[in-house]
Amino acid sequence: MPGPQDDDKPPTTPGSNNGSAPPPAKPKASILSFQASQDVKRFAKKYRTEISASSSSVMSTFVAFPLDFAKSRMQSYETSFMHTVKDAYKAEGLRAFWRGVGPPMLSVTVVRTISFSFYQKVKYYLDTKITDVTGHSPLAIANAPGSYPNAYTLACFGGAGAAAGAAITTLSCPFELTKLNEQLAGKVAREAQANCIAQNASPMVDIKTGSWNTARRLIRDRGFQGLYSGYRLHLLRDTIGTAIYFTTYESAKQLMANARGRSPTSPYAVVVAGGLCGILTSALIYPIDVAKTLYQKALLSAGSGYAARPKISFLAAGSYRGLGVSVLRSCLLNMIFFSNFEMVKKRINALDVD
Repeated sequence: MPGPQDDDKPPTTPGSNNGSAPPPAKPKASILSFQASQDVKRFAKKYRTEISASSSSVMSTFVAFPLDFAKSRMQSYETSFMHTVKDAYKAEGLRAFWRGVGPPMLSVTVVRTISFSFYQKVKYYLDTKITDVTGHSPLAIANAPGSYPNAYTLACFGGAGAAAGAAITTLSCPFELTKLNEQLAGKVAREAQANCIAQNASPMVDIKTGSWNTARRLIRDRGFQGLYSGYRLHLLRDTIGTAIYFTTYESAKQLMANARGRSPTSPYAVVVAGGLCGILTSALIYPIDVAKTLYQKALLSAGSGYAARPKISFLAAGSYRGLGVSVLRSCLLNMIFFSNFEMVKKRINALDVD
């Protein structure tokens, strides 16, 4: 009776030489020749947006975090970029530029993944509604060769972006608040030490607060709602900012690709659209972001006390302190994010699924 391995051998024919050499053995599988199973491929295709967004968020957040650190300090203190960098490096070392990066790596990944997934769902929903009312499909227009952005596409992308931004603020606000505290902790601690020395008091100040300790302190001083200090300004910033963000990205990609007869995911179009959406979003909502940072800084320093909410001013010079760093950070972050996002999604789409 043939053994189980005989199934892999070619059948013998009458008159064949059974004593001939056996066929060459199949090469053993190695980790370098790993092939995903059909179940894994189907899972990847089903959740391609989430997989692409999460992997891209981790990479882009880590790379651009030092610029985010500098932006937060420049918004909170009247210092230049070089002074901020030199001061932090001299007093706190290189690690200061990534202090607090852990929570954003987690929160930004979760928030962006949910945001992109939510955006996709709302985008298709709005496309259906706009098509029913007007007879024009925004997504069909955006994907048509030679097409340009119009009122239908702008309404669809902007509405979906605003909805996504508003939806994820509840999740992102506590994480961003603790991140801000970590970024400012070293500077605040040194100021406190200087005041203690001036008053002949003990200069014992711990700058290693930690995100968990910050969250516990906020809950202790202000209750659970302390985790949402500055929530209204955060909601305003993210609702407007995410609407601008997705509208700019989708429209720029359409102009750079479809309008010129190219693939909408061509590297050139993706890089330009990603950088442009980061630049415009940062520039247009920056005064709101500054007001949010100043208000949250005041609340973090006030304990259980009162802190006045600063006014949002689009004309005051102080409202744009650190804008250059913010624009550079956002441009770099989104160029990296969208390039990796589209590349991963394209590779997942190319998987052969039975």
